[in-house]
Amino acid sequence: MTTVGHLHEIPLETKTSALSLVAARLAGRSLAAFPGTVPTSLAAGYACQDIAISLWPDEVVGWKVGYIAPDRRDDSGEDRVTGPVFSRSVWPALKDDSVPFPAFVGGFAAVEAEYVFILGKDADPGKTDWTAEDAATLIFALHIGIETAGSPLAMINKLGPAVVASDFGNNAGLILGPEIKNWRQYAETDFVCETFIENVSVGTGGAASIPGGLLGALAFALNRCARRGFALKQGCFVTTGAATGIHDIKVGQKSRIEFGAFGAIDCHAVAAVPFEPKE
Repeated sequence: MTTVGHLHEIPLETKTSALSLVAARLAGRSLAAFPGTVPTSLAAGYACQDIAISLWPDEVVGWKVGYIAPDRRDDSGEDRVTGPVFSRSVWPALKDDSVPFPAFVGGFAAVEAEYVFILGKDADPGKTDWTAEDAATLIFALHIGIETAGSPLAMINKLGPAVVASDFGNNAGLILGPEIKNWRQYAETDFVCETFIENVSVGTGGAASIPGGLLGALAFALNRCARRGFALKQGCFVTTGAATGIHDIKVGQKSRIEFGAFGAIDCHAVAAVPFEPKE
C-alpha cells in the first residue's frame, strides 16, 4: 500500500467517493453512477485518486499518461492526465499466446497501444520543471505495450477528465511487450502500430500520434507526479498515451496490436474477479 502525506487535507466526501471506487474495484463489480459528487476539476479528481492509492493493497510501480482534448480541459489548462499502475497489474506479453486481462462486467474496458518507458534513475523529487530533453536522461529502456484501460464506471470517459483522474486514471493494467532496442536511433515516425479487435482493424497510429511526443508525455508525468509527492523512481514504468486511440472491448473478445518491426501483442478480456490481497 502506498502512503500519501496530505490526506488529512482532503474533504470527507472525496474520501467517501474514493472508498466506494476502491471497494468496487476490489470486488470486481461495476458502478451504475459516480459515487458522490462528480469532481469538476483535475485537482478534485487527483484528491480522490490520492485517497484511492492509499487504500489500494498494492504498490505503485508506474504511471499511465493520457491526453486531454482541448475542449475537455479545465481551468488548469493541463493537456494530460495521469494514473497509477500497480505491481500486480503488470503482465508480460506472451510470445506465442494471448494474455488474459480483467474487465469489469457492466463497467468500462478498452485496449490502448502504448510505448512504455522504463526509468533507469530516480527523478529528483524537488524538480517540477522537467523538459523532454531532461526526461530523456532518466530513461533505461523503451518497450511496446498495451494499457488495459478499465473502470467500474461505464461512463467514465463521458463524465470527463476529472472523473478519469479520480478513478486511477481509468487504468486497470499494463501488458509489457518487448524492448525496442536502440530506440534513440529511430525517429518517432518509425514507430507505427495498428490495433485489431476480433481480427478487425479499429485504429492505426504510432508515436507521432502522441501530441508533444513520447518524451513530452514522460516530462508531464515527471512534473505532475512530483507536484503530488510521487517522485518517479528507478524501474518505474510510464505509458505515454493511446497511440491508435482508445478501443472499447468486451469480456470474451480478443485484441492484437501490431507494432511493425518491433513486434506484436495478443490479449483477451476476461471477467474481473475480486482482488485478493497478498498476505
